[in-house]
Amino acid sequence: MEIQVLADAATVAQEGARVIAEEARAAVAARGRFSMAVSGGRTPWQMLCALAREEIPWNSVYVAQVDERVAPAGHPDRNLTHLRESLLEHAPLRPEQICAMPVESSDLEAGAARYAILLQEIAGSPPVLDLVHLGLGPDGHTASLMPGDPVLDVTEADVALTRPYQQRQRMTLTYPMLNRARRILWLVTGGEKAGMLVRLRDGDVMIPAGRVRQEHALLLADRAAAARL
Repeated sequence: MEIQVLADAATVAQEGARVIAEEARAAVAARGRFSMAVSGGRTPWQMLCALAREEIPWNSVYVAQVDERVAPAGHPDRNLTHLRESLLEHAPLRPEQICAMPVESSDLEAGAARYAILLQEIAGSPPVLDLVHLGLGPDGHTASLMPGDPVLDVTEADVALTRPYQQRQRMTLTYPMLNRARRILWLVTGGEKAGMLVRLRDGDVMIPAGRVRQEHALLLADRAAAARL
């Protein structure tokens, strides 16, 4: 895994946007489309705002979600709400280019299965995303793969449901899906992540983030998060 330490969260966001734009242009040139999945968080929303201003062949871009909280449409807890505000309202993307997790479904298990099929439609069978953006929690979680959750052991599905965490059940991509991605882009900012960032760098499989493959991974960190490296 390549690690780059940058001055602050704003610089991390800007560099993340530049990296995604570069990957998008290369993927479209090589394969005719670019598929990515994005996570939530303050720095990622800044990154997506910057991405909307990049020169990208947007007609060939597909945007999926890494994870989503089970909450009503438009709720501030929803990653999709912030994804729309930061990227979708500013980039020339058609509705069919956005792959939103169906967490409003009355049958969430069926919704997860439908989402897995949607990923096959945009990224092949089995689906291989061109880029997955991930964050790192102070407890070592990534996506909605939380410590101790049975979802950590899912190997036969690309999309699964979690137990409630912070009062919300979630839908998330699983390790099989994440580990097939052509590129992993980590954004890690804030001093509260410093200890876990060391464990992630060392490939500590006792934390959920440590079980994501490090080949073809780029980690952008601010100085606060990288303080113990």
